[in-house]
Amino acid sequence: MSDTTSAGRELSWRGVILGALITLVFTASNIYLGLKIGLTFASSIPATVISMTVLRALGGATILENNMVQTQASAAGTLSCVFAAVPALLMVGYWSSFPYWQTMLISCAGGMTGVLFTIPLRRALVTQSDLPYPEGVACAEILHASSPEGDRESVRALATGGIVAAIFTFLSGGLRLFSDGVGATLTAGSAIFRIHGGYSLALLATGYLVGIGGGIAMLLGVLIGWGVAVPWLTVTNGNPEHLAPAALATGLWLHKVRFLGAGTIAVAAVWTLLALMRPVMCGLSEALSVRTRALGNDLDRDLPPTIILGLGAILVIVLGILFTSFLWPAVPHGAGLMAAVALGLVACVALGFLVAAACGYMAGIVGSSSSPISGISIIAVVLLSLAILGMESLNLLPAAFSADQQKTAIAFALFVLTALTASAAISNDNLQDLKTGQMVGASPWRQEVGLLIGCVVGAVVIPPVLNVLYQAYGFVGSMPHPGMDPARALAAPQPALMAALAQGILLHRLDWEMILIGAGLGVALILLDQLLRLRRLALPPLAVGMGIYLPSDVSVTIGIGAVLSYLVLRTVRNPKGENSTGTMIASGFIVGESLTGVVLAAVSGATGGSDALALPVPESWATAIGGAGFVAVAAWFAYRIRAAAN
Repeated sequence: MSDTTSAGRELSWRGVILGALITLVFTASNIYLGLKIGLTFASSIPATVISMTVLRALGGATILENNMVQTQASAAGTLSCVFAAVPALLMVGYWSSFPYWQTMLISCAGGMTGVLFTIPLRRALVTQSDLPYPEGVACAEILHASSPEGDRESVRALATGGIVAAIFTFLSGGLRLFSDGVGATLTAGSAIFRIHGGYSLALLATGYLVGIGGGIAMLLGVLIGWGVAVPWLTVTNGNPEHLAPAALATGLWLHKVRFLGAGTIAVAAVWTLLALMRPVMCGLSEALSVRTRALGNDLDRDLPPTIILGLGAILVIVLGILFTSFLWPAVPHGAGLMAAVALGLVACVALGFLVAAACGYMAGIVGSSSSPISGISIIAVVLLSLAILGMESLNLLPAAFSADQQKTAIAFALFVLTALTASAAISNDNLQDLKTGQMVGASPWRQEVGLLIGCVVGAVVIPPVLNVLYQAYGFVGSMPHPGMDPARALAAPQPALMAALAQGILLHRLDWEMILIGAGLGVALILLDQLLRLRRLALPPLAVGMGIYLPSDVSVTIGIGAVLSYLVLRTVRNPKGENSTGTMIASGFIVGESLTGVVLAAVSGATGGSDALALPVPESWATAIGGAGFVAVAAWFAYRIRAAAN
């Protein structure tokens, strides 16, 4: 596979193998993080640093070979986004575990369609565009500015953050010396106020990377959800079951306020899509108007149209087989089955392309990490569920779809959604990688091959990681074994919401009132954001919606990380002189906590209990010790950033 350009080796066997290893590790990390807090981290930058170090040690490394490794490994931060959909099949009771081949193939096929969808947009949205592509530019700058000394410092910062987070997480999740967080519940008459913060270094790091704008927006979401909506609902709904205040507040947030956040997210996502529709369509028209020709210059050549169309046809066939095999045991084998499969394919091709184009453009504006994949998934599951309802009303689908409380219809909508989520996530990342390649002089078609390989490698590891985490922790509302501690279950917020939306629409029992209130709130936040932008400020409506929707301990800790970033960087003499130390340590926090969580999950699965390593520490002591440890690490983190910048 060794291939060269004028700048040296680019696509090589050792690069593919190294990229595959990084992809396996970061995919596992991102799945754990996504199921725990509903967020993932962008793996391109740490993958770039690791690649530079390893390839230089092997000898003969080039900037193009390093770029190929990070392109392939970036699939870890994107394809793992199927965590937002496929676990919902367990939550609705259709699966009891994750079947390997079905889970692997739907993830792989969905991701590869995302690669193909964005290829025609490269010239218009990358080559001939002034979109900033913040993460793509950051990766390119790291590649360009890499020196042996700089590499060692960056890797040392990444490794230090990873070790610190691994130890902290082992003390918390393994030995249980630290508690998960601290919270308080207050009452004022019949109104209940509750706040909770988590002792999570991964969340602290996420807030640092998100920045002050997104962090403040999420804290506003917490204020709206837990400071306004929950107290209002406790007053108006009462407490007929005589629950404890904390349990009542949590139950109302889970069954009511989350849908308020969903409505806000959906409106904000639709607004983003509408705002981008015209430039996306213009960009697509421009890209397709460029006459395909055999260029001698690799710097402007994509995969040939014959390969794109041929691979696309193969992927459509694979998706058709997957949809058929998924429905085969539950649906009569006739025209109704074929109609359902056709619906799934149309959704993956037509809706998938529109979603891919929008996500690719949004990544160019705000970066891959900040693009609203969750909001896109919400829109997709609503459209799929409404389409199924419409086809059922026209008697185009078999009666088995609506039997047993629409169980098959709900499951099929979620299965198709998995492919759409994978496609949207990869599309969100692909153009970012191509921007990096453009800046370092890489070959687009080789990068596209690398990302296709990354989809395959990432899909291979997704099913076993999902099964290990599910068997060890379970998901909130779906526990694999009796007697498991529900307090240790993974929140899995996105799949829980997708399942609730599909069930609510297809069973005609969705709480539209809260969703509509959330939609109205979303409109108000959009107007407020537009007014603030006139003063060069911003309040991202999507981030506010996520603050309402995610558990408060997640949003609060992310907000703390964002405020820490703002306070530290504004007091240093040269913020740009920070030289990525903060980014590397933050990435290390995320990787260290995520990988330790996966290891602890494996230990729990092997021992049959999640408390096999737990020490008998009183809860009050664990809370105090955890808080002291969290503050100490945050202070050390701030000190390291200031030292690097000054």
